[in-house]
Amino acid sequence: MKLNPLSVDGAFLIELDQQEDERGNFTKLFSADLLIEQGLIASIGQINNSVTFNAGTVRGLHYQVEPAAEAKILRCVRGRIYDVVADVRHGSPTFGRWAGVELSAEKLSLVYVPPGCAHGFMSLTDATEVIYTTSAGYSEQHERVVRWDDPFFAIGWPMAPTRVSQKDSSAADFALPGRAVQRDRVCEPHN
Repeated sequence: MKLNPLSVDGAFLIELDQQEDERGNFTKLFSADLLIEQGLIASIGQINNSVTFNAGTVRGLHYQVEPAAEAKILRCVRGRIYDVVADVRHGSPTFGRWAGVELSAEKLSLVYVPPGCAHGFMSLTDATEVIYTTSAGYSEQHERVVRWDDPFFAIGWPMAPTRVSQKDSSAADFALPGRAVQRDRVCEPHN
């Protein structure tokens, strides 16, 4: 396993190693020791499976605030997605930045999302499936949503969305009057 930092502080693209022989192949998907060595959260509070029926569907961007902030580790196991991490942590050196990376069933990679960062993805094919762990369980009262087209982040999605849930499309602007923040306009689509 190799951790490659993304442009959001604490977010990583994790490249997996696959061993193959005449029986088939084997891939280690999770190593608590490796994550802990890097100072990352390695606990698992919940494991989720998400199936998205149609290409162009956006899920997110979601995050949870303290005391229920959570790290996520995810992998696309069917189809392809464009995965996005947005830094909403005031005081973070990368506050206001986002990183995007394409994940697919064929690419042996995961994304690590640090606590306090918003996460979402767009399905690039029909019938995508994503499995992800969270370090804490779901808490509706601590969940927050950043709208997929929020002007503060100006995320460069690879196509126009075809479906977005009511909850995800109706979130208020992240930088409302009275909550205005300064940020640079740096972003990184990661290939």
